[in-house]
Amino acid sequence: AGGGRSEGPGPSTLQPPGPAPQPGYAESPAYPGPPPTLPPQAGWRPPMVVQPSPARELPAQDLAGLDAAERGARTLTFGVGMIAGAVCLVLVCLLCSRALL
Repeated sequence: AGGGRSEGPGPSTLQPPGPAPQPGYAESPAYPGPPPTLPPQAGWRPPMVVQPSPARELPAQDLAGLDAAERGARTLTFGVGMIAGAVCLVLVCLLCSRALL
């Protein structure tokens, strides 16, 4: 009267499963470590680099000319900014007047 059911191995014979093998991958070989390094030959030195000559002296700057150019650039920048501001103000006034009508 076995009932068709067979008993499996007892709890003392069961082992935990190991990691599942990856399909299509072979086991990688053990890493042997880096190759051995050899000391340099006696008397070896790194190559010498020729030292560059000192920098030449720069010409003197025209400070008055630089100041004049900066003043002109500042005036131009302020002028462009004022014109752009005036155009924006006119556009805002036109949009607001259309919205009130």
